[in-house]
This record gives sequence, structure tokens and C-alpha cells, in this order.
Amino acid sequence: MKLARRAKPARRTVRQGRLALHQEPSRQPALPGPVYAQRADAMLAADDIAARRDLPPDWVRQAIGDARYLPQVARYIQPPPPGTPKNWQLYRSRFIDPVRIRAGVQFWQDNRQTLARAQAQTGVPAEIIVGIIGVETIYGQQMGSFRVIDALTTLAFDFPVSHPRAQARSAFFLAELEQFLSLTHRTGVDPLTPLGSFAGAMGMPQFMPSSWVKYAIDFDGDDRVDLFNSPADVIGSVANYFHAFNWQPGMATHYPVRFDNATLNLPALMAPDILPTFSAEQFVAQGAVLEGAALQHPGKLALVELQNGDAPPSYVAGTDNFYAITRYNWSSYYAMAVIELGQEVMQEMARERSQ
Repeated sequence: MKLARRAKPARRTVRQGRLALHQEPSRQPALPGPVYAQRADAMLAADDIAARRDLPPDWVRQAIGDARYLPQVARYIQPPPPGTPKNWQLYRSRFIDPVRIRAGVQFWQDNRQTLARAQAQTGVPAEIIVGIIGVETIYGQQMGSFRVIDALTTLAFDFPVSHPRAQARSAFFLAELEQFLSLTHRTGVDPLTPLGSFAGAMGMPQFMPSSWVKYAIDFDGDDRVDLFNSPADVIGSVANYFHAFNWQPGMATHYPVRFDNATLNLPALMAPDILPTFSAEQFVAQGAVLEGAALQHPGKLALVELQNGDAPPSYVAGTDNFYAITRYNWSSYYAMAVIELGQEVMQEMARERSQ
């Protein structure tokens, strides 16, 4: 199956191509709920999408009407109960494990030249690309079993009202549903076919439909983009994503940090959250202790706190590149897991070479 135009590549040497949605059959979600053809609000939205995207109204109505409500999706999207402690060490153990490290080594070895080419063209390190794909899907082993149409439609029209940002999130998923329908129609893909995560993310890198349109590129030169089956397209697209979010080649993602308790102004350091705001000099003036290369860091820094349940939190000084990783998933825990998985894979490869 093929999808239509894609976003411009990060470099002109990357060939333009058609997007493709194709994947091996996977387990379908169990016991889906009622079809949305019975919902007046869904049918009104279908007509609006058809009008704004110049799509056949009957086709859009049929696609949304055939979608089914998935109660488990509505449950999974809920945030943890208030007061649930965050725990970096527990979070880390979910992603930095022997299975992912071994799979990452194999993926890197199988795609060494492509990773090197992506790094050369965009400046995004191979270990960051490898970390992303490993955290997201274990290099394609777990790409999701939900029909994308069901997940997006459920979250567009039945987003849990108890969620603190229910209205905004519902609007987000309605926009993603529109992107998905436009994408599949342009290329003749059956919108009931693609499978993905409970949030509608697709392929090895788990791109949402809007990200597929904006950032996915043909990196293997076959004139189409396939994020389900082409490791080269996945590698190039992840690199292109970070290039678009201003990845700074050669810049560290973070530095170790400790504190001078006599001068520490923790509230001031924490106020900007993870947005890099302080120069190294300003950072130190607020009681942070940096060493080595961190003291000469040319950009801005942010104090990143990683809570450890009942244990004391961990801290790092995050750079603009750390922040760029959080644009893929808005979580400092996620960003650190990506970084450390990539580092573990790289270190394991070095150990194997030295034996």
C-alpha cells in the first residue's frame, strides 16, 4: 500500500517519494464496541472533514462509521491517579534491559551504513536514532495491535471527560483522524487496515499521522516511505524529525550536576521546567555545580529532575538537544531512557568488538 506526498527531507540528497502504509497482519483488539455510524456528532465531523479536505463525503462517513469504540483505549489514555509517585529507576528498567540492548546491537549492525549516512546528513547521532526506535517498538517487534481508525475515532469523540485536558486532547485526536483519513485516501489505502498504538501512532518509530506527513522521508531510494517495513526510511525519518526540531550537531544532551547547598536556589532552577533557560554561568550562580565541558557549554541549560519514588531524585543539566528529544515525547523520563538505551547499545557493541 502506498501513501502520497511527504514532507521535504532534511537534505536535498534524500529522494522524494510516495508514502506507504503496509505492515504484516497483527492481532486485532478484542471485543470492540459500537460503530460510530450511529453517532450524529461523528457523522457531522465526517462531513466537515470531507468539505475541508476535499474528500468524498460518503467515503469519509463510511470510514468513520466503520470505526469502533474501544473502551480500553479510553482507559489507557488516562493519566496516573493524583499522587502517584514518579520513579525514574522503575521507568528506566522498562526500557534499558537485555532484550532491547541485544535487539539494538543487531539493528545497528544490520543498518550501520544507513545510520552513518543519517548522522552525516542531519547531525543526529546514531545512538539517539537507535535509542528512539528501541524505546518505541523494540526495533519493530511491538508496533501496536489496535486499528488506527478505531483508536483515533475513540479518542476524538469519546475522550474521557475526567481528564484534566479532555477538550484539548479530543481536538488533537480529531485533527489526527483528519490527517489519517486524508493520507489514506490520497493513496488508496483502506483506512480500516493500518494497525498502531492505542493512541494511533504507527510504524517502527510510532509516528502520529501528522508527523508521518510532515517528517517521514524516503531514505532507501525506492520512491516511497514505509515506516513499517523499511529500516532505512525509519532511520532517515527519525533523523529528519530531530533535524526539524533544531538538533544541534556535536552538542551533548546533558551533563552531570550536583549542588552547593550554601548557595542553592532550587525553586529558581526548577521554575522553567525542562526548557533550557540558563547560561552555564547563570546556572552556577543559582547553586548548581558543573564540571569540565559543562562549564564551557555554549548554549542554555535546564535543571532536569527525575524523581525516584521515595528515594532522593536524580538531576541532570539538560541542553537544547535534551529538549529536542522531549519534542518526540513530552517527558524527561522518556528522553533519558532514549539517551541511555542508545549509550548501552553502543557500549555493548564496543565490548563485543574488543573480545
